[in-house]
Amino acid sequence: MSTTTAAQERAQAKVEYEAFLATCPSRRLLDRISDKWVTLVLAALGGDGPHSGQDCVGEPRRMRYSELSRRLAGVSQKMLTQTLRSLERDGLLTRTVTPTVPVTVTYELTDLGISLHAVMRGIKGWAEAHMDEVLANREQYDTGVD
Repeated sequence: MSTTTAAQERAQAKVEYEAFLATCPSRRLLDRISDKWVTLVLAALGGDGPHSGQDCVGEPRRMRYSELSRRLAGVSQKMLTQTLRSLERDGLLTRTVTPTVPVTVTYELTDLGISLHAVMRGIKGWAEAHMDEVLANREQYDTGVD
């Protein structure tokens, strides 16, 4: 009877990731990254938007908590804090504390976060480009007009 090491078990599990299975950890990750605040934090730290000096895409950047809070209209302090912590836990961003008076805390995407941002940028762009069409389809559906 052969035994497997923990590393071998992790490698086997990785091969078997299947998001359609209820117990697959990749499903929980999909839940996390599909959250609107995660998407918007990734976009802000990835340099998307008017603050970048371009129409849509800039360079990834560091931002302080207060900058992120202003950039993400409507986010509560609690939700932003939870989102940043979850992204840090997943290794998608880093939190850097600089001992100044007052203390300076900045957030920036890791290489893993930048790779996810590239995917999310496409989804965000699609949503912005097709919003008029989606709204028209919703109205047509809601009024029952064919």
